[in-house]
Amino acid sequence: MSAGPLDGITVVELGGFIAGPFAGQLLGDYGARVIKIEPPAGDPMRRWGVLHEGRSLWWPAIARNKESVVLDLKSESDRALARSLVTSADVVLENFAPGRMAEWGLDYASVVADNPGLIMVHVSGFGQDGPRSHDRGFGSVAEAMGGLRALMGFPDRPPVRAGISLGDELAAMFAVIGTLAAINERHRTGRGQEVDVGLYESVFALTESLLPDWEIGGVTRGRAGSTLPGVAPSNVYRTHDGIEVLIAANADAIFQRLCRAMGRPDLATDERYATHEARGQHADELDRLVQQWTAGLSAAALEAVLDEHEIPRGRIYTPADIVTDEQYAARGMVTRLEAAGYPQPVPMPSVVPKFTGTPGSIRRPGPELGEHTERVRQEFATPE
Repeated sequence: MSAGPLDGITVVELGGFIAGPFAGQLLGDYGARVIKIEPPAGDPMRRWGVLHEGRSLWWPAIARNKESVVLDLKSESDRALARSLVTSADVVLENFAPGRMAEWGLDYASVVADNPGLIMVHVSGFGQDGPRSHDRGFGSVAEAMGGLRALMGFPDRPPVRAGISLGDELAAMFAVIGTLAAINERHRTGRGQEVDVGLYESVFALTESLLPDWEIGGVTRGRAGSTLPGVAPSNVYRTHDGIEVLIAANADAIFQRLCRAMGRPDLATDERYATHEARGQHADELDRLVQQWTAGLSAAALEAVLDEHEIPRGRIYTPADIVTDEQYAARGMVTRLEAAGYPQPVPMPSVVPKFTGTPGSIRRPGPELGEHTERVRQEFATPE
């Protein structure tokens, strides 16, 4: 088993819920040693989401590859051990409200003299400064203020959310990107730095041309249901046997191939559909034509003809589809781990991305609360 591209990097993770822990999961996937400091009650993620006998079915994945150390940071002796960990680490990853680390004497300014190479990654709702920096900010709030929720759903209904915690997970990914960039900079200078990730900023960073569309183009983008305005045909279509298939044929060459697949080559030269702009203007009627065609085919027949004509497509997958899909299997994208307290191996997404030289790995599932406390105490205890 490869040690991973971050082998030799030690990360101390403080904080709970999703954004910080998911960043810690990713760093651990890439080979870092992740020491997770938990309060005596444990990370709330241990009891989050769907439970089996009181245990989160997410915990084995989001805490995989981590060591659990229980510390009461209200205790002077436990704060001393936490400081020893922080001053020995390469990276400290925290997602408390700004100012909390300073209350414990664990903020960057308090520890950098003892660890000049330390990279301290902050994940918070609104960042470390500004008028709302001390406000509580969950991923859902970030999705609202980052501009995402205004774009999600149908125009005649209130905004909707995705069925996952996008705001938190985007912030986690930017935290990992920032960590890797800071590690690279440390190779050049020998010095660490702070990395400041705001949840709402992480969402806003993905809004593409939202601002210039409004400020220069005079267009306020809004909710458009299952389509992207001006991009057609690119939608979900139902087959004769009730399967929903997404077909993305909006590029000119691909649309021409779709027309041949449909037995309607005339559509490719019809002025209503011949160009990308024209198709965007007539998206609704074009969708109706594609839907009429797919409704006459089984899903298997539709996929066969789309593949024959090299047209991008994919079924709307459920978990049952994922675990039986040949592409997922060929890429090893589902890992199952034995974990204490669970009746069977727990399935979870495998490591992304894949490295050819030093692949990441899932070495163990999320730990029991405090499983590594004594070992870490012995390793990092400050001599009397």
